[in-house]
Amino acid sequence: MKFVNIVMVLLASTAIRLAERTIINRLKSFNKIIIKTFYLLLLILISSGQLYSQTYGRNGMVVSSSNIASETGISILKKGGNAIDAAIATAFALAVTHPGAGNIGGGGFMVFMNSNGWTTSIDFREKAPLGATAEMFLDSTGQLINDSNHFSAKAVGVPGTVAGLFLAHSKYGKLPWRDVVQPAIDLASKGFEMNWSLYFDAKKYEAKSDEFPFLNSFFRIDDGRIPEPGEIWKQPELANTLSIIRDKGHDGFYKGEVAKEIADFMKKNHGLITMKDLAEYKAIERKPLEGSYKEYKIYTMPPPGSGGVALLEMMNIMELADFKKLEFNSAEYVHFLAESMRRAFADRARYLGDPDFNPEMPVDKLISKEYARKLFNSIDMQKASVSDPSGFSFISEGDNTTHFSVIDREGNAVSLTYTLEYSYGSGLIAEKLGFIFNNEMGDFNPVPGITTNSGQIGTKPNLIEPGKRMLSSMTPTIVAKNGKPYLIIGSPGGRTIINTVFQTILCVVEYNMNVKRAIEAMKIHHQWLPDQITYEENLLSPDTRKALEKMGHKLTGTSNLGSLMGIMYDFRNDVYVGAFDSSAGEGGAAGY
Repeated sequence: MKFVNIVMVLLASTAIRLAERTIINRLKSFNKIIIKTFYLLLLILISSGQLYSQTYGRNGMVVSSSNIASETGISILKKGGNAIDAAIATAFALAVTHPGAGNIGGGGFMVFMNSNGWTTSIDFREKAPLGATAEMFLDSTGQLINDSNHFSAKAVGVPGTVAGLFLAHSKYGKLPWRDVVQPAIDLASKGFEMNWSLYFDAKKYEAKSDEFPFLNSFFRIDDGRIPEPGEIWKQPELANTLSIIRDKGHDGFYKGEVAKEIADFMKKNHGLITMKDLAEYKAIERKPLEGSYKEYKIYTMPPPGSGGVALLEMMNIMELADFKKLEFNSAEYVHFLAESMRRAFADRARYLGDPDFNPEMPVDKLISKEYARKLFNSIDMQKASVSDPSGFSFISEGDNTTHFSVIDREGNAVSLTYTLEYSYGSGLIAEKLGFIFNNEMGDFNPVPGITTNSGQIGTKPNLIEPGKRMLSSMTPTIVAKNGKPYLIIGSPGGRTIINTVFQTILCVVEYNMNVKRAIEAMKIHHQWLPDQITYEENLLSPDTRKALEKMGHKLTGTSNLGSLMGIMYDFRNDVYVGAFDSSAGEGGAAGY
């Protein structure tokens, strides 16, 4: 059976790669044809059977960046918990097993669809402390101080994860709160085998001990060593913090001894978060953004998430395309993607921010079919547009977010993305608490009124204000078909999140790819400024690149874009299909 599966995988992969035959046929030289054919076959041969493998389950599925965390979520489903319960257990487990992005010291977004097709979202994005100001990271001359908006205690936003998970559970959970928190406590107290990914991280921060003293000590065991892969790594301080959260819920983090320890740490290290900041933090339930694409409904995160607006804007543009003329991976396809991305990201910079501080955001206009028609008509299919550097540019967003997708026996579905911003956030740890603080204040526009080609923007919607939530690219999304969850998808990756989710959905609904193939398929990224297409190396043919450059595009290669975690529902066979990006080395899809 395994051999048959591998053969089927290779055949499917071959069929997909042959989508580039049109370009090959344009080559006049027979020798070039042979060379290009060899290039395509090599790509197929180096793709293992595992690359396109999927996980199946009739009763539930959890896909995350940690196999241990995914199995934790499944154990909750097997105990009678619903998708919300499993999501909370998975999130807390990731705080233990995937500390570079899984967290209780950060924040994020959740999109939830119940078995009847009703949807909601939970906004637990971090907030600026009450003592924050628009110029807090600038020197007397108005210049940004040594990346202080990312690497200082002032870069830490008020964490939202615990509040968000508690709110979701209190409204939609099924099992007792302590039952969904306890597995993470067990993982932290009893430990788990150090994996190679964590070991490499630990050695990296050991080499940078002067720069990251807290992270240098974070991974060490009682004898002062970094445990070798396969050795048990325990986190007793984190276990104690999680135990307090288990016993006291929301208040266990935002009031009492944990809150005091956070506030004391911030004061000692010149941060701004106080006991009052923590006591006043609230997660918010918001109405998800809803869009349509042909026979599908798309539910995604509203602002302060920018990803949902941009996603629906781009899907609306693509809906107007003639896909009979857009072969996957062709120059025409990539060009059209890039032009759609360019326009959506320009609108992102111009308009979006925290809705509680920007009540006039034209969200309804941006996601309307009428507006998409205007954008579609502005695209020249023969020539690249020019991004005006005198307009808007973008903040620097970290790419070490993590996403997971969950569905239960009844068809309740959760798409959840949360983050510390950079990998391991600010690199700061309150040692008595055992968790890492975010550096999300870096997601605000740090220099008011200043725009550069490389990356800063000073427009008002996303300037720092006390109590404000910073703009985010996180794009947890549920695609529904016939009123039921069809695709549950999301990704880490900073600003690239929006575009990787966008393309994965297109691969499923337009190119009929299964979830694993859609996740692994070639991705590009364009964010308006800098004016360039970033593409995954070895997945875009040389001829396509030349054709794009002839159109006026600038191209730059990268090893990988995003790390998607997805679940599809197979209507024909009545089964859930889960898959994770092969770039997530410790990831796992668990179903039963």
